[in-house]
Amino acid sequence: MKVVSIGGGLGAVQVMQGMQRHTSELTGIIAVTDTGRSTGIVREFAQIPAPGDIRNALATLALHDDSLLTRLMQHRISAPGDPKLDGMAFGNLFVAALTQMSGSFVTAIEQISDFLDVQANIYPVTEENTHICAELVDGAIVEQEFNVRQLDKAAIKRIFVQNPEATVYQPCLDALREADLITIGPGSLFTTVIACLAFKEITQAIRDSHAVKVYICNTTTQPGQTDGYSLSDHVQQVISYLGIGVLHYVVLNSSEPSPELMELYAREHVDVLLPTPHEVHKILTMNVRPVMADVADTKSGKRALWQKQDTIRHKPALIADTLMELMAERRAVVK
Repeated sequence: MKVVSIGGGLGAVQVMQGMQRHTSELTGIIAVTDTGRSTGIVREFAQIPAPGDIRNALATLALHDDSLLTRLMQHRISAPGDPKLDGMAFGNLFVAALTQMSGSFVTAIEQISDFLDVQANIYPVTEENTHICAELVDGAIVEQEFNVRQLDKAAIKRIFVQNPEATVYQPCLDALREADLITIGPGSLFTTVIACLAFKEITQAIRDSHAVKVYICNTTTQPGQTDGYSLSDHVQQVISYLGIGVLHYVVLNSSEPSPELMELYAREHVDVLLPTPHEVHKILTMNVRPVMADVADTKSGKRALWQKQDTIRHKPALIADTLMELMAERRAVVK
């Protein structure tokens, strides 16, 4: 079974982690348009696509996740006297150095994948050093990912690629057309998921593919991107790029966290999203089937992340079990 997961270095990788128990034919199509934190600093001096999500995907899917090199990829440098180096992920510098040595961002990724014995194909959505932009509902245009997700701005209307001539890395398209299962998300709706879907070649390849297509919806809203969004709002945004009738399923987490955990998130203006009959009905009217499943990690508690807001993550094994059930169901229907 050939599985392609679209997203970033966390959500798509969670899907691939879970699916490793079921297939060795795994491909991740990873967004490379981030500009925040250490990724943005490396992009500025090395003039490469964003390495951060790629780095995290490679390290997370390494065969030996406790090896020295794997841990080094994720290590953040402590340099209190240098704001550019302080907190820098060493793996981002490693990607930049190998890109300069080889002259190719993709070659650098392949070399690190070999070093770490990664059990999946990790592809950047594009080899080009471009950015995403957003048109806001008030008509304003904001450029680059850091500004697209900024707080206290008008809501996002649409995402587009800054360089309209930027092309998709060809193996991404080949993988999509040959896939048996395509998963989209979870991950930051606009700056990760739609950052990939904004490439028209990607959405066309998804439409052309005979794969089972599943959107794995986020468990919470995200300040600066999806304030006030419902589950159906997330689904509607994805469909607006893919087209009606392309998605087969949307997976909605039905595992409810404790009131105490929900309150901790609410203090940071993060709302937990749980399916209601009204939301399920709205999604059904979009010609996609909602699937409720207990797929989130609601027991680990809230994490303190470096310059990043926490959300309730999915459990790889639970997501994979749900996807395998959907594949079996779809195959039975086709027969």
